[in-house]
Order: sequence, then C-alpha cells, then structure tokens
Amino acid sequence: MPYKIIRYICLKYLHKGGYSVEHVDQVCLSLRKEYGKCVKMAGLLGRPDMLFIFDAGEVERVFRGEDGAPHRPSMPSLNYYKHTLRKNFFGEEKDCAGVIAVHGDSWAAFRTKVSRVALSTGAAAQYTEQVGDVADAFINRVREIRNSKSETPDDFLNEVHKWSLESLGLIALDTRLGCFESCEGSESQRLIDAVNTFFLCVGELELRTPWWRIYPTAMFKKYVAALDTILSVTLSHVERALQECKDNSSKSLLQDLVTAAGPRVAAVAALDMFLVGIDTTSNAVASTLYQLSKRPEVQEKLYKEITGVLQGRPLKAGDVSQMPYLKACIKEVLRMYPVVIGNGRQLTKDTVICGYNIPKGTQVIFQHYVMGNSDEYFSNASEFRPERWLNRSTYKHHPFASLPFGFGKRMCLGRRFAELEMHIIICKMVNAFRMEYHHEPLEYHVHPMYTPNGPIRIKLIDR
Repeated sequence: MPYKIIRYICLKYLHKGGYSVEHVDQVCLSLRKEYGKCVKMAGLLGRPDMLFIFDAGEVERVFRGEDGAPHRPSMPSLNYYKHTLRKNFFGEEKDCAGVIAVHGDSWAAFRTKVSRVALSTGAAAQYTEQVGDVADAFINRVREIRNSKSETPDDFLNEVHKWSLESLGLIALDTRLGCFESCEGSESQRLIDAVNTFFLCVGELELRTPWWRIYPTAMFKKYVAALDTILSVTLSHVERALQECKDNSSKSLLQDLVTAAGPRVAAVAALDMFLVGIDTTSNAVASTLYQLSKRPEVQEKLYKEITGVLQGRPLKAGDVSQMPYLKACIKEVLRMYPVVIGNGRQLTKDTVICGYNIPKGTQVIFQHYVMGNSDEYFSNASEFRPERWLNRSTYKHHPFASLPFGFGKRMCLGRRFAELEMHIIICKMVNAFRMEYHHEPLEYHVHPMYTPNGPIRIKLIDR
C-alpha cells in the first residue's frame, strides 16, 4: 500500500485538541484511538514528518530487520554542537564523536571501542559498594531536609538529580563530585549548574520551534555554554585518570577506557553518559519512589524481600540479583510511566509497516507509552502489578511493547550502570523508610522526561 495514503495530521492537532507539548502522551493516546496503529504526523514547523507506530508486532519486525548501523533520530541541537560548533574537537580524531547524534560507520566504530569495556561482565557490579555509599549519603541528606511533617521538600526532584549526578560522576569520571556539599564556584557546583542548564534548555530547543537554527537565541547560547563546561570538566578528570593509570595498578571504568581506547574516546564517552544518563535515571527513581509511596502493600512486600536478603548487613555485589521483586517494581513503573515515552528510528531501507510501503529515510516513532498501557499487550494494563514480570505465563506480555532501554545495536550503552544505580537507591530507600503520600495525585507530563508534574512530597518514616 503506498505511503502517501496513510492518514496524517499536522501540528494544529495539538491546539485543536487543547494539548501542549508537555502533554504529548495524551496526544499519542488520541492518535491511536482516532487513527489506528500507523499514523503520519506532518506539518511540523522546522521538523521532518514523523510516522507513529502503536503496534508492538511491527516494532519487533523493524528492530529485528535492522542492519549493522541503525539510524536513531537524535537531538538536532546536539548534532549541531558536535558536528559544526565543536567539530575541531569531535572530528580531530577519527570515529571519536560518541554515540549520541552520531550515525553510520563512525557510530559503530565508537560503540565497539566503548562496549568492550562498558558491557563487559562485572563492569557495573564492581561499583556496587561505591554506588551504595552515594545512596547512603542521599538518605542522610533527605533525613536532614525533611520538613516538620517528615515530608520531602518541594524541590525533592532536584535532590534526586544531585544523587544521579554524584552516582554517574563516580562511574564515568571515577570521582566523588561532592554534589550534596558543593559550594558556590567549586568545580562540582559548576558541573551541577551546567548539567541543570543543559536539561532546562534541551526540552525547549528540541520540542518547540527551532529558531536557534536561524539565529543563536539566548537559550541556545546558554545551552552551548553548558555543554562547553561539561566537556571541559570531563576532560580534566580524564587527564587525571590517565596520570593515575601510570601511577598504580588499580583500574576503574574510566581508566579502562583510557587504556583500551585512548583519552579522547574516554572523554567523549563520559560526556555522552552525562548527557543521557542523569535526567533519565533521576526521573525514573523519583517516579518509582512516588508510585511506591502510594502503594503500601507493594512497598511492604518489597521491604520483606530486601530484609530477607540483607539480614541486617550492608549491601554487597550480587545482592540485587537475589531481589526479583525489586527489579519487577522498577520495570512496572517504567512500563506505565516510561521516562522516554517513545523510541525512534530513521529507516535505512524501504520497509513495510502495517501494510504500508514506508520509504528509506522516514522517521518512525515507536510509541511505548501507549503500547505499554494497552490491554492488547499487557493483562490489566491500567493496574500496577509487578508480579506480571515474575510470572509471565499468567500475565499477557509483549516483549517489544515496553523497551525503556531500547533494543538491539542501539540499546542504551549505560543500561547496566543505570539499573545498578536505580536498584541500589530504591533498595536503600525502602530499607530506611516507610514512604507515604498524602496529597492530590500528580499527573505526568513531558519536561523533557516523562515525570510527575508538581512537588513530590513524600512522607519518610524511619523504620
């Protein structure tokens, strides 16, 4: 069936339906209901036409039919930063521009260099105790900042961002950044401010009309300055790691990357981890804590699992593998409330999707938020049931309907580290507190991650 006869809509749909960019989730639900499983969205100012796919079987077919270098639509602003503004740095060494906003042979070559280290057996597990120390520091921090009602403050999400940055700094840069104690003007505070600025700007630059392509807007200038700061701080830590490689025999992830692929690869890999690994992980954790605080029965079942494994001793490597319900709880949150509501590809060859001939170069969006909340793919999809991930023979489940880390060759390179961080912080929070929520339910919105809209005020009762 020819591509041109696919039903399509334009940006006006957002306004006619009373939606804003922050409510793309509701737009996608409406698209699926009104137009079916394959919808072309056209007329997006400054953006290419997009094909939205709401069929998990078609998603599986596209993923399994990919070639060796899948093309994922990337942030145009970051692409411009890497390949135009700072091309002297990212292009100075062959195949050294990273994995984000990079495609083809250059992407494949860089990923191969990094994956040998990042995806090796035990790469993440070796950080269990250190990441646990960061989680302990976070718990001490939230104990101090609870209000008179023992509730987390209105800016709790910002505190979770600090935890995520501290954890990732430990993994990517092999250092404690001191995010919970940072003072004005310190290097760690500069990095915190830069990362915050990056995430505040990227949503506006990517989801709204891209005026920055015509002239450097004030927000785009702030965005570039933030990226420059992140890059410069990252480079300083890579240089230190390079020196320490010569001085001692102990090895960290960063040192292994420097040794295996060189300082430039290590620096760019660390930069990419900062750009995609902080906001995603922190929002997933905040969302999980919020959902658990509303479900005391789930929380207590999880607490029993955790205490049964730990038996009063500190967490050590291998413990999380004995906590299947912990993993299931996080999977269930990410099914219902995925921090990235859709995954994408730019087709590298002509492809038949839902019976239509879709030409090479088309940008397709796999809408996992809609599929993950559909009874077609999950039994009682609107109900929060972590058990569905433990007993898949009882619960209907399509493996390609919910893919929080993507799939295939472009699956998240830092998945093991992100999961380690999330498992440990949720484990420690549940072990330390009984969490309750006594306010109006929070709606979710895209900002730019899919996250609860409003202050997450959780009552923390010491166990």
